[in-house]
This record gives sequence, structure tokens and C-alpha cells, in this order.
Amino acid sequence: MSDNTYVESAIVEDDALAAARARAEELGAPTVSPAVGALLALLATAAGAKSVVEVGTGVGVSGLWLLAGMADDGVLTTIDPDSAYQQAARESFAAADIPVGRTRLINGSPTEVLPRLADASYELVFLDGEVLDHPRYVTEAMRILRPGGVVVLHHADKLSPKRKGAAAEAVREAALVIADDDRFLPVVIPLGTGLLAAAKAR
Repeated sequence: MSDNTYVESAIVEDDALAAARARAEELGAPTVSPAVGALLALLATAAGAKSVVEVGTGVGVSGLWLLAGMADDGVLTTIDPDSAYQQAARESFAAADIPVGRTRLINGSPTEVLPRLADASYELVFLDGEVLDHPRYVTEAMRILRPGGVVVLHHADKLSPKRKGAAAEAVREAALVIADDDRFLPVVIPLGTGLLAAAKAR
């Protein structure tokens, strides 16, 4: 067993997350790996997150992990254009006994919704939507993050020079947007399909 395989298999998920993954399999919805989920919970805890934005609700797997790390009165705003996924996410949150007031599910295009969110209002932004739109997502995420907040970009494995195509180019462009802003300290984390996380200076 490789070290990375061990890391990915070391996290044991509870019944609510297992049920959410079963919903994802039924719908063919993408999910984060358990190790990525655990990292999201850790980052939410470290940031003392009360306000979090997620692009790409899926069936709620990453949302459950984010909520696990957030403050008890924290609110997760999660955006997805697929209404079937969001209905499944509602079921996942209900099954985990998440109070309705702790989630705000927005069914719509993230490129249209993100610009409507307030400046410097969120401690954590997780970007797991359409990869080709990552540069636009990142630009908005940097705007809506509070000082000390963290943006997390999924599918950072596409930063590899071996990866070609429009998706890889989009992820590289998003990474350059972050790298060119002196307020952000980035790091690439080799979990799941790769994460690029960047903290905004306080």
C-alpha cells in the first residue's frame, strides 16, 4: 500500500456521510475523497468559520465535512446548477440532523451567483464546480474572503506539466491569479485530485 493510498483510506466516515456517498453513486455525482473532506473540516475549524461558500454542492458530501468543522451557528452557502443534486444534498443534510437554518442552497450558475455575494464576508471558500470556470471562481473568492480567510481549489492535479487541454489551462490560470496577488499565501496539497489552498493575509 502506497503512502498516499494509506492517507486516503485512513479517514473513517460516519453513517450520514456513507449514506450521502450512496446517493452520489446513484446519481453519478462527483464527491470529494474522505481525506479531502477531513482537510476541509480542519480548515473550517482552524479559520473559526461561521460563513462558508461552496461552489459545487453535489449531494452534500463536502458540505457535511465543512459543516462538521464550522462553528455550531455557522451557515454554509452552497451553489450548484443541478437541482437534482441539491435535492439530494438536502436529504443528506436532513439525515445528518443539520438544522435547516445552517444551510443556504442556491440553485444557479456560480458565475452568476458569486458576484452577488458581499465583499470580505466569508472565512472559507471551497471551489469544486466547473473546472473551466475556475479562474472566474477564484477571482470572486478572493474578493468575498475576509482577511485571514482561505480559498480551496479542487482538481489541482491539473497543474502538473503533464496535463494538457482546456481544463488544465483553466486551473493553471486560476493558480496564477492567486500567485500574482501578494495578499495570498498558496500551497498545493496532494490529496484526492489535488487541492490548491491559499490564505488571505490578515
